[in-house]
Amino acid sequence: MNRALKIGILEGDDIGLEVVPECVKVMRAAAARTGLDLDWHPVPIGRKALDTLGSTLPEGTLDKLDALDGWVLGPIGHQAYPKSAINPHPILRRHYDLFANIRPAKSYPGLPALYQDVDLVIVRENNEGFPPDRNVFMGNGEFRPTPDTTISVRVITRQASSKVARASFELARTRPRKKLTSVHKDTVFKLGCGMFAEECRKLAREYPDVAYDEVLVDTFAMKLVMKPQQFDVIVTTNTFGDILSDAAAGLVGGLGLAPALSAGPQRAMAQATHGSAPDIAGRNIANPYAMIMSGQMLLAWLGHKHNEPKAVEAAGIVERAMERVIRAGQVLTRDLGGQSTTRQMGDAVAAAAGSA
Repeated sequence: MNRALKIGILEGDDIGLEVVPECVKVMRAAAARTGLDLDWHPVPIGRKALDTLGSTLPEGTLDKLDALDGWVLGPIGHQAYPKSAINPHPILRRHYDLFANIRPAKSYPGLPALYQDVDLVIVRENNEGFPPDRNVFMGNGEFRPTPDTTISVRVITRQASSKVARASFELARTRPRKKLTSVHKDTVFKLGCGMFAEECRKLAREYPDVAYDEVLVDTFAMKLVMKPQQFDVIVTTNTFGDILSDAAAGLVGGLGLAPALSAGPQRAMAQATHGSAPDIAGRNIANPYAMIMSGQMLLAWLGHKHNEPKAVEAAGIVERAMERVIRAGQVLTRDLGGQSTTRQMGDAVAAAAGSA
C-alpha cells in the first residue's frame, strides 16, 4: 500500500455531531501510533446540509464519496426531515452496493448487561427483504389494493443471498470459533427463505473449516435470549437481522454498545446501529462507544481490503484502548454506569490508543 487511505467524515444528525468527532479522534490517534496515513474528507449530509446547502444529499456528494475508500456516517434523523427531503442513507447503501450489514454484540466485565461472555456478530443482508426502501422491484415495496388491505412484498435474490453468505463465511473463518449459523424460516417461506438457505448451504461446502448450522428464526430468538454465548457469526435476511441484532444489543447493554459496518465490494461505511437520539442531542452525554467501534471495524475492513497491515494494527489498537477504558471504569458515560461526558470518554479512548 503506497497511498493514504481516504476516509470521509459524514456527521449526520443530532448526536452524530457529537459522537462522530470522537470516533475520528480515536481513529487518528491509532493511525498516528502505527504510522498509518489517513486522508480525511469532510462531506456534508443530513439536516445540516439541508439547512446550509438546500439538500440532505447535496449535488456532488456521491462524486466526493466515489474518490474515497470508506467513510464514517453519523446517525441520520430522517424522520424529522421535511416531507420533501430525502433520506440519504438508502441511496448510499444502494449506490455502493453495501450489501452486508455487520453488527457485533459483545459484553464487557463491569458493564451493566444481562449476560457476560457474549461475543457474536450478526451479518444482515442489507439491500433486499421487506423494508420498502430496499425493494427495487416493487416501488416502495408496499401497496394498498383496498382501503382495508395492505400488501408488503419481500424481495430475495440468489445473488444477494450468496454475497452476504460468502461475506459471513469469510468473517467466521477469521474468528477463533469458526462457526456460522444461518437463520431463516424456510419451513414457512419456502421460496424466499428457501432460496436464502439454499445459497448458504451451497457455500458451506466451500468452507469445510467453518462449522455450519441452521436455526429457524423463532427458535433462534428463544436460544439467543436463553444462551447467547452459544453463537458466533450469524447470517440472516434483512428484517430478521434488524430485529435480532437489536435484541442482541439489549443482552449486552443496549444500542449504545452496538457498532456496525455496512460493507460492499469496494467500499465500507461505519455507522452505529443506534439512531440520532434527538432527545439527548447537544447535551454531551451520548455514549460514543458504538460510533468509535464502528470506526474500528472500518479500519480493520480497509486493512484487509487494501492489504494494509498498519490499518489492521490500528484497528487492534482501538479495540484494546476501548477495553482498557472500560476495564478501568473511570471515564464512562451515564448509560454505562459512569458520569463522564461524550468528549471525556472519547478523550480517554484516544489517549489509551495513543499511548504505549
